[in-house]
Amino acid sequence: MRSTRTDDRDRQTDLRQAIDRTGYYPEVVASGVDAALAGEEVVSFFVHHEPTFEHDEVRRHLSVLVLTPTRLVLAHTDEHAGDDLLPEPYTSTSTEAIRLGSVTSVVVTRMVTNPSSGPSTPAEANVTIGWGGVSRVDLEPAGCNDPSCEADHGYTGVLASDDFSLRVSAAADGVDAVSGLLAFAESLSSLTHGS
Repeated sequence: MRSTRTDDRDRQTDLRQAIDRTGYYPEVVASGVDAALAGEEVVSFFVHHEPTFEHDEVRRHLSVLVLTPTRLVLAHTDEHAGDDLLPEPYTSTSTEAIRLGSVTSVVVTRMVTNPSSGPSTPAEANVTIGWGGVSRVDLEPAGCNDPSCEADHGYTGVLASDDFSLRVSAAADGVDAVSGLLAFAESLSSLTHGS
């Protein structure tokens, strides 16, 4: 789905239309997003609908990213088959609202095919946003340059912030999805660069 860029008007109506266009429980999704927005203005947004495969069934997942003047709001809606607690099929919507001042990184990766032919539209985009809510530690045994050394050198590793990541491709999601995600990342970067 296409994102909208920062300007002087509230994008609430555009966001609702994008949610409606997915056809994926729009009332449920919009209700969760509206509650998380708590009346704040919508500056920019990105809506991404994707199927997931679970055994022999296809399940759908919807991510909604919304930028307000003060917060980044993430909403995720999944559908589930009935279970012991809820025998009927159901959805679950999770929302998270992050103060813009808490966003520590916006990592954007653009994949451009045939780069020697000059500027072109990226074929894929990956955006990773970090705010310190989730960190990943990659450890491996430490060593030294002495091949005969048998000492225990402990461990070495990397601590990486990896709170949210989204990848879209022109082949799977359409060219508009790639440009939309990049526009959203640009809007987010512009509002967090001085925070």
